[in-house]
Amino acid sequence: QVQLVESGGGLVQAGDSLRLSCAASGRTFSGYFMGWFRQAPGKEREFVAAISWTYGGTYYADSVKGRFTISRDGAKNTVYLRMDSLKPEDTAVYYCATRRAGMGLASEVGYDYWGQGTQVTVSS
Repeated sequence: QVQLVESGGGLVQAGDSLRLSCAASGRTFSGYFMGWFRQAPGKEREFVAAISWTYGGTYYADSVKGRFTISRDGAKNTVYLRMDSLKPEDTAVYYCATRRAGMGLASEVGYDYWGQGTQVTVSS
């Protein structure tokens, strides 16, 4: 059974940094993508970033490009989201998810397993 467990969220001030972690277990992730999504209060869940577990290729939403960095550690089966220069509009619950390689990485439709989420709150 695939399990994804996020951690690292918290309350920070604008301009601060945070690193989220997503510990993955339950299968071999070679050939899969790992993604980060977020959902702010009253808004739909949106794509943040994704990474190819095998090749390390990365993809970002325009809103976080240049501020967020996604990475993975194969030895620890963990995906990270480093968030720098945080803004109040980054406040959301952040979720990690996994899917097979394919088109439409920014759509949550293709992701078949999700974590429980971790809250990130950025104060101004």
